[in-house]
Amino acid sequence: MDAVGVVCEFDPLHRGHEALLRRAGASGRPVVCAMSGNFTQRGGPACAEKFVRAEMAVRCGADLVAELPTPWAMATAEKFADGGVSLLSLCGVKTLCFGSECGDIDALWTAAEVLLREDIHRAIRAEMDGGLPYAAARQGVLEREAGCGGLLAQPNNTLAVEYLKAICRRGLAADAVTVRREDGGHHGAASASQIRALLAAGQAADAFALMPPAAADILGREMQKGLAPADPAQLETAMLARLRLMSETDFAPYDGGGEGLYRRVYRAVQAGVSLGDILTRATTKRYPTARVRRMLWAAFLNLEPPSAEVPYIRVLAATEAGRKLLRQMQDSGVPVLTKAADVGRLGPAAQALFTREARRTDVYTLAASPLPCGSDWRKTPVMV
Repeated sequence: MDAVGVVCEFDPLHRGHEALLRRAGASGRPVVCAMSGNFTQRGGPACAEKFVRAEMAVRCGADLVAELPTPWAMATAEKFADGGVSLLSLCGVKTLCFGSECGDIDALWTAAEVLLREDIHRAIRAEMDGGLPYAAARQGVLEREAGCGGLLAQPNNTLAVEYLKAICRRGLAADAVTVRREDGGHHGAASASQIRALLAAGQAADAFALMPPAAADILGREMQKGLAPADPAQLETAMLARLRLMSETDFAPYDGGGEGLYRRVYRAVQAGVSLGDILTRATTKRYPTARVRRMLWAAFLNLEPPSAEVPYIRVLAATEAGRKLLRQMQDSGVPVLTKAADVGRLGPAAQALFTREARRTDVYTLAASPLPCGSDWRKTPVMV
């Protein structure tokens, strides 16, 4: 097996994403995407459900789309990247392709290798003990040590470094190619955020103009059926109800930093009257809004920490080239899942994760067009 991999969200897929997919496929090898499921790293539901976004991907240059389950998709950048790289390596990916603001793969490798050192971890912790937020502490230490801390001031560079760290940490014999980005967005979020904002404002035509025609047609089709875009506000009352039922210690498992943020979040939940109010009350210089938002959504979804490995490859969409790669994967014993009913054959860890993901899909549908429970068990991959 030999393929090129992309870790992505495609929320939704825009022209920059299409260019990245075309660049990834330039070698003629199949392009495999590890794509977030129905919830994304920013915290909250994707604008369109995962099979729809996977269809956009295979219509715009991908050959195989595998789901990155919610525990990894909604994790920190480090865990998000590690889960995506792990998933892609199971799929036979030998080259990882990603965007970055700098476009300098050597500088990104330098930053990744430095940040994996134990003495650097200790130096970052010392800066944090002095009151600096994690991001600022890490950037400062990297600048002093290697003169490239400025890379981490830009979000795509930061995520690129996490991909490379995952390759190193896992000892993978994988190459990496970076494509320089000009929009400055976080994992495509500048353009994707703009598209989502236009959709929320009812300006669908303007939103579609920022997307490849094939992707826009698919999203338009879903909108005509009333299945997109998902509206996070539809879940806010349910979310507030869940959060208000939690005790202070109930929040502790979602405080990944172990710094006592859970106490602050609990107090904010008790005093806040809306999700925005809670975020305002809990956010500080040390605890940025993105971290607090992910913590709230993790608590709402009863999200477990990501394990060391994703226990299966759930296929969301594939082309003919992707199906050929799938057959090779299955022949090699890779735990491929194309039919939900077969998940029990992959062992208890796979079945437990899939069951939780299916329940989260049941919650997700409430943000779009409410559907009965169990839709994730009935869906099959999009084949083109």
